[in-house]
Amino acid sequence: MSFPSLDTALPAGVDAREHARVLRRVHEAALSGRPTPASLRPVVEDSWARVRRLGIDPDSGPPPRTARMEELQRDRTASPIAEVLSLIRRSLVPVADQADHVMLVTDAAGQILWRDGSYRVRAVGDRVGLVEGAYWNEASIGTNAIGTALAVGRPVQIYSAEHYVRNLHTLTCACAPVHDPRDDRLLGAIDVTGPVSTVHPSTLALVHTVARLAEAHLQSMHHTHLERLRSVAAPLLAGLNEPALVVDESGWTAAAVHMEPVRRILLPRHRYGSTAWMPALGECSLEPLPGGWLVRPRPRGECTPTSVTLDLAGSEPTVAVAGHSGEWAHRPSPRHTELLLLLAVHRRGRTARQLSQDLFGSPEHVVTVRAELSRVRRQLGGIIESRPYRFSEEVRVRVHTPGTFEEMLPSSTAPAVRELRQADPEQIADMTMGQR
Repeated sequence: MSFPSLDTALPAGVDAREHARVLRRVHEAALSGRPTPASLRPVVEDSWARVRRLGIDPDSGPPPRTARMEELQRDRTASPIAEVLSLIRRSLVPVADQADHVMLVTDAAGQILWRDGSYRVRAVGDRVGLVEGAYWNEASIGTNAIGTALAVGRPVQIYSAEHYVRNLHTLTCACAPVHDPRDDRLLGAIDVTGPVSTVHPSTLALVHTVARLAEAHLQSMHHTHLERLRSVAAPLLAGLNEPALVVDESGWTAAAVHMEPVRRILLPRHRYGSTAWMPALGECSLEPLPGGWLVRPRPRGECTPTSVTLDLAGSEPTVAVAGHSGEWAHRPSPRHTELLLLLAVHRRGRTARQLSQDLFGSPEHVVTVRAELSRVRRQLGGIIESRPYRFSEEVRVRVHTPGTFEEMLPSSTAPAVRELRQADPEQIADMTMGQR
């Protein structure tokens, strides 16, 4: 298991108390408009810019919104992280107790689903709203490890006065997102929070490791489910003389006969009748099975999608495809989201060399761009054409953006996306909304 380098708030060898004093001076200077005595880390600087636009008051930040108990229980039951909660607790609660910290597990919206650990720090958490059911996204509480890690999609540690709201300056937090290992969908996050005086540089690495272990366990459970579905479907498939495949409820392939298996198909969110157009297979019949579907491709016809909607306004980007025989929804990876956005903006098309420049600031990554677009085209079928890469002229393309363009794809560092964040919203709307 390999790990990226982690951007810790307190590098090894730095005096924690002195670092906290410097950060408090930076906080005071930045909020008063004076030159700061030191630079903030980019992840913190970007987060402060976002929460300023949200109107968060650093002196009297509002208490976080807290769900009712019945809502909390419903969200706990629905969370896939519940299946690996015992693993997370075994890995982190003893460490949190010993270090005088608390362990928190959230959903993708930043709602704290579970809290364990030090009684003393739980009492501190009660005073600032760090409780089960509370939403700790950036819109609720400003810059904090949970909200910022969910916003940028990677592990984050927030130390002392890096928190935007002053009453959180006594805390340090380390958080790592948890993604669905099947499709990289954000499921939630794991966080360890404690007093500034007990911070340790290795805390973020520990939390990140546990998040990766949780993802690996979820992957193993998915493989087990597919094996069970494969066993159930084996007698049925053995009697077929035509191409067919068996997929689970999310479209992941368990078995196939008389055809080249695809890793996953996009199942329709809404379908009309017993047939549906599948981006990778064309027109198909769908028959329910225990835990999945029997999918039988039909001879290719003329049924094609009529519209594509790229939604960037929610907590996670989604792409929805609508056609005459149903509607499909898919959560693209961050890189695929960038590509779809750029192709939506440039309806006349982009070459691989241009997209390389758009994504990496260099034309030298053509091979990578072509490989990624090959994957996108396999997922979305005939929607995207090549030479140059573009959406088909017959398909209507819409892009739903956040309230302000500065909030669009906050984790993206692609030069072209950063330029779009500064663009005129009406200009982007003219290029994307309702075009054919």
